[in-house]
Amino acid sequence: MTGIVKTYLAYLERERNYSPHTISSYENDLAQFHEFLLRHFETKKVNLDAVDHITIRFFLGDLREQGMSARTIARKLAALRSFFKFLVKRKISAYNPALNVASPRLARKLPVFLDEHAVERMMELPDRTTVEGVRDRALLELLYSTGIRLAELISLTLDDVDMRNDTIKVLGKGKKQRIVPFGRKAKEALTEYLRQRQAIGISTAGQRDGRTVFLSSRGLRLYPKGVYRIVSKYIGLVSELEKRSPHVLRHTFATHMLNRGADLRAVKELLGHESLSTTQLYTHVTVARLKEIYKQSHPRAE
Repeated sequence: MTGIVKTYLAYLERERNYSPHTISSYENDLAQFHEFLLRHFETKKVNLDAVDHITIRFFLGDLREQGMSARTIARKLAALRSFFKFLVKRKISAYNPALNVASPRLARKLPVFLDEHAVERMMELPDRTTVEGVRDRALLELLYSTGIRLAELISLTLDDVDMRNDTIKVLGKGKKQRIVPFGRKAKEALTEYLRQRQAIGISTAGQRDGRTVFLSSRGLRLYPKGVYRIVSKYIGLVSELEKRSPHVLRHTFATHMLNRGADLRAVKELLGHESLSTTQLYTHVTVARLKEIYKQSHPRAE
């Protein structure tokens, strides 16, 4: 099974343009499934033709007993569906046993976001007398101004930033490119940072990342953990939210856009969502805002 999994993962990377993060997740899911099959069939070599929908249900039950969340189990089932679909396509298996296995019902989580006043306070916090502080402010402003993902931010190069047209070129999920505008505040912060960025200096180890926009104090490309620490620090200073990831600023961007009347489809394009239903998750906030306005304005609301 190991050889087939490697072929499948290569297919995801080369033909489907899946992100390294997704491929790594699927690899771990399939490794866990393989380990389960060895135990389930009490054998040293797995025969995939012996896997049916009952086997997969047993696997999901095993995951539940391990205390895994419904969301994690659903993702692992999605990985199996995709894997067996590939096997059927390559005529390695006759049918997809995961196709008719019901996915766990997921509780729909509402997005966590900052209010506008918290965002304003946060943007004033970085110490602009230091290059790192100037960088932090530009990073925060760009995340909030564009709603881009963490992976999209750290992969930005100087060539992707168009200061004349106030846009950035983003490489999103599935390696799909999109153009995203940024606002005046982000432009001011970015201009200041790019002017001082050269003071950081590109280290020998970071030569290949020399065109990357956001650098560490050592002149290396900022990695996800570094960005997470920066964002978490500043969100923690203005909010009591438990979740303080860069994705909170993405949620905040979408929520504030919709609250101020932005078209749902336009927000979908800006976020790089495949489906409109994903973007619709943010409309609950707009409804809450409408209720608030209604209570404040209608003479018989109270």
